[in-house]
Amino acid sequence: MNTESSGRRNPLLRTKSIEQSILDTDEPDAKLKRELTAWDLTVFGVAVVIGAGIFTLTARTAGNVAGPSVSVAFVLAAVACGLAALCYAEFASSVPVAGSAYTFAYATFGELIAWIIGWDLILEFTLAAAVVAKGWSLYLGEVLTGISPVVHLGGIEFDWAAVLVLIAVGFLLATGTKLSSRVSAVIVAIKISVVLLVIVLGATYIDTDNYTPFVPDSQPGDVDQGLHQTLLSWITGAGTSTFGWYGLLAAAGLVFFAFIGFDIVATTAEEAKDPQRTLPRGILGSLAIVTVLYVAVTLVLTGMVPYTELSGQSTLATAFEIHGVTWAKNVISVGALAGLTTVVTVLYLGQTRVLFAMARDGLMPRVFAQTSRRGTPVRSTVLVGIVSVLLAGFLPIGTLEEMVNIGTLAAFVVVSIGVIVLRRTRPDLPRGFRVPFVPVVPILSVLACLWLMINLSVETWLRFLAWLMIGLAVYFAYSRSHSVLGRRGGLHSS
Repeated sequence: MNTESSGRRNPLLRTKSIEQSILDTDEPDAKLKRELTAWDLTVFGVAVVIGAGIFTLTARTAGNVAGPSVSVAFVLAAVACGLAALCYAEFASSVPVAGSAYTFAYATFGELIAWIIGWDLILEFTLAAAVVAKGWSLYLGEVLTGISPVVHLGGIEFDWAAVLVLIAVGFLLATGTKLSSRVSAVIVAIKISVVLLVIVLGATYIDTDNYTPFVPDSQPGDVDQGLHQTLLSWITGAGTSTFGWYGLLAAAGLVFFAFIGFDIVATTAEEAKDPQRTLPRGILGSLAIVTVLYVAVTLVLTGMVPYTELSGQSTLATAFEIHGVTWAKNVISVGALAGLTTVVTVLYLGQTRVLFAMARDGLMPRVFAQTSRRGTPVRSTVLVGIVSVLLAGFLPIGTLEEMVNIGTLAAFVVVSIGVIVLRRTRPDLPRGFRVPFVPVVPILSVLACLWLMINLSVETWLRFLAWLMIGLAVYFAYSRSHSVLGRRGGLHSS
């Protein structure tokens, strides 16, 4: 029984051939401009990864969850990301089409799984862009002392600063991806300089006694933490994830947020020059750079002050403030502002490309697949901007790292399995990059991602499942009947 005949009996499993996906990129009114080099892609990856995670999440996780062992948590998260990055690199070099994990899933698992992943990525990128914009607003308030980024309109709080950065980024992206890459390159240079300052200057304040105990004893807590405990804690009955080995594992699931971004490089596949070569370099290069910087920063940070001094809502600047190095604290705040700007930019970019790809396939309204004379999806950019502005401007969005994490990890699992499937179904497919030791590496990637997922909270899992249920309702009410592949009557095998 071939895949095509099987697909005709079950439209949910219809796959879009890689050849058709590539052919669709030549549609005159839905064509993106190929102009990004390996350097541009690496800049995009570093731009989004070095941001909220390194400036805020590092200190907070050390002080509240893992202590000095947070550096090991970063290594564990980096290993999981590295395994997934290898899989992304093979897929992106084989299927150089916008949409990242959504497009990959369409070519291997069929339309329903592709929809679920696309819906998942919409949640990840939109929430992340809005949350990081609000973080940008907070740092602007610190830099511009005396000026509040939030104003009160009657009984409603309006975050004008978050709205301002989203509008500016939206305009930049609508103007052209190459231009946004150049702006990102300048800002990336600034924030890497700040990170290097933290490492070099902070190293002079290291007291090795602060590394003891490296894995602090587990703190007694309420055994019945309910939905706030990790899924692993709930399954094993441990009840608490504060310090100790459970804290270290929970920290790995949390700091994974700091690595999110290299996968967004894959969403720009359709705009890359020589994608078979540039995409793997951009994905793996950006991940390698940030891993080295992250581990160095965590070791310096936890060596500067006792981890107990970093509890609460501490940031990277807190350790310098404790030592009275005020000028460094101010420089870090400015660097964070620059860093978060590029994070918003690339998250915004990733969301527009996923929406664009889904719209071109008819799973979202086709109007959002049209591009301008500059080769940018302006309508998708405007829609994403409106939603993000409403979220960031009017809603008191709290810390949503875990919600973003679980969505990203789910996409990583699908991509990793997809590599194995595509090796079997399309062994003849030209691959600019090949994952070594298949199927061992993809299987290890799946296991690593699932391990991080069960170390996220129970409430995060429930919210994630609720969002997926809403997505399934949208698919069966609209997307299934508007699918371009379905209307063509071609239920292809990949």
